[in-house]
Amino acid sequence: MKSTSARALATVAASALLLSACSGSETATESTSVNPDSTATASAAEQTTVSVVATTTILGDVANQIVQCAGGTVEVLMPVGADPHDFAASSDQVASIVTADLVIANGLDLEAGLTDSLANAASDGANIVEIAPLIDPIEFGAGGHDHADEADHADEADHADEADHADEAEDEHDHGDFDPHFWFDMNRMAIAAQLIGAELTELTGNDAYTTCADTTATEIRSAEGDVRTLLESVPAEQRILVTDHDAFGYLAETYGYEVAGTVIPSGSTLAKPSSADLADLVEVINAEGVTAIFANTAEPAVLAEAVAAETGRDITVIPLYVGSLGAPDSNASTYIDMMRTDAQLISEGLRN
Repeated sequence: MKSTSARALATVAASALLLSACSGSETATESTSVNPDSTATASAAEQTTVSVVATTTILGDVANQIVQCAGGTVEVLMPVGADPHDFAASSDQVASIVTADLVIANGLDLEAGLTDSLANAASDGANIVEIAPLIDPIEFGAGGHDHADEADHADEADHADEADHADEAEDEHDHGDFDPHFWFDMNRMAIAAQLIGAELTELTGNDAYTTCADTTATEIRSAEGDVRTLLESVPAEQRILVTDHDAFGYLAETYGYEVAGTVIPSGSTLAKPSSADLADLVEVINAEGVTAIFANTAEPAVLAEAVAAETGRDITVIPLYVGSLGAPDSNASTYIDMMRTDAQLISEGLRN
């Protein structure tokens, strides 16, 4: 589900990823944008009335940075704190999807509760771009899972799920082979900003969107340097993550972490762990000497706390911002602030 310009956007993304790979970690601080002409940008903003709908708060924040600069409005479907896996749109929101000039979705089945609404809107002519498939997504398990018995655990989880859920529900919750949580790689998010700018420029004929997107991408890449410093301050042997669900593959791959296990054995919060899954996770935590479990601010931490208690050790449960930004008065009210905050919480949690 994407606009007619998706092939061109994919080409832009591939080029940007290639440049990022060639320059290595230096992409965190190097500027790849042009300097915008403030007078021209202000004039363009006054004349442009493009309407954008974004599904998640994370994409909405990045899109809003671009649109505030170049002109137009952004509506974000999901409220702060919503879990993108199970959010369902209201009838008014479905109508806004159809009438917007551009709809920006994550894709790769992240927005499981919006699948039908987005598909129906696309059939009605909505201009929808799914970002995640365009930025060279990684496969689930590519971000540092390194346990010989992982396949056995996956089989056990599958059997338990089959006993508790119908096949249709299981299919609905399945992300497939590719991981949709790409925003935990800030260089990919910078590319996403440029893709959004390119799409808006093609839609309106206004180059200000490309210019403003380049500025946004540069800000994200600069902030990635702070995130890298925090995460790489953790000694290599301590870079072991246990999280609420399988959402940190991109972070693990980028910064040399290992995802040792997850409370929910899935890339979606909609899956349910069996008692065997939780018992296996306790064994992994004790075997690896894990000192922290990273929970999700969008979900109750009851299971994570139960696992921590079951280890019989002093395990800290630390909530992270995973699929949603924080409230406006929080230290995670923007995408960049969210990433800095999560990086600080991870580094402090693992170094203590």
